[in-house]
Amino acid sequence: MNKKQRTLVLVAAAFVLLLVLASLLYARLGGDSGRLMAESEPAGSTPAADPAADAAPTPTPALAMAPDFTVYDADGEPVRLSDFRGTPVVINFWASWCGPCQSEMPAFDAAAAEYEGQVCFLMINLTDGSQETQATAQAFLDEQGYAFPVYFDLDLEAASAYGVYGIPVTYFVDAEGRAVAQARSAISAEVLEKGIGMILPATAETAS
Repeated sequence: MNKKQRTLVLVAAAFVLLLVLASLLYARLGGDSGRLMAESEPAGSTPAADPAADAAPTPTPALAMAPDFTVYDADGEPVRLSDFRGTPVVINFWASWCGPCQSEMPAFDAAAAEYEGQVCFLMINLTDGSQETQATAQAFLDEQGYAFPVYFDLDLEAASAYGVYGIPVTYFVDAEGRAVAQARSAISAEVLEKGIGMILPATAETAS
């Protein structure tokens, strides 16, 4: 094999490797739309055909700690994810212009009311200052009458910490601060309930 042929073989091998890596990245970030994915689930695993039928893995010590971040409440006061340590947390990234976000909000509003005192809901608005401002987000919330807790990602620190480039996306964090599962794209009330069950202590879940 001459030098030119070896070069062609190496280029072809590199191209194949690039395709494999791209497919794995898609499976991890975009191929699991609308379903719960355990944070310990390996990249490239095959999504279940029915999101509602997915198994609910239990947290393990190997799960990663959820990245901390600072967002702001309606009064401009800073709030950190770590402020809620000791209580399970549901983190949802949304914007008022996002249709899929709007479609799942009634389920989040109902769940926030049902699990008040047991689970903290951080409905994080991607407030970039142009496509979404705090004023437009608040106007939408007032119009819809939602009562869930809303926080504004004015510095996009939370979105950056979680690599959020598409919304909606939801993370389920247990009371120890470990990221247990995530769900990308809009989710149903049933999938939301499953995610909550993955982070809610068994005694509290039974009581509810």
